[in-house]
Amino acid sequence: MDQEFVMYLARESLYTVLLLSAPVLGGSLLIGLLVSIFQATTQIQEQTLTFVPKILAVIVVIALFGPWMLNVLVGFTGDLFTNLYSYTFIR
Repeated sequence: MDQEFVMYLARESLYTVLLLSAPVLGGSLLIGLLVSIFQATTQIQEQTLTFVPKILAVIVVIALFGPWMLNVLVGFTGDLFTNLYSYTFIR
């Protein structure tokens, strides 16, 4: 394994992590922004008010994007297992 190949594997794994985490983080960010705007307009300064909507948003996003996220993860893992011999072969 050379340095270029290791960098390729690291880049692909980080890209997969970004793909998998983006919908969950984006949904949580959007709900957090909406709740903070609601808190600013109504002057309700309860710190625990943001947790329940964010948890519900994360559950909904995982339910909606779960099959796609699973397909991305299975594709990446399948690619790793398919090329496992070439990864461990000493040249």
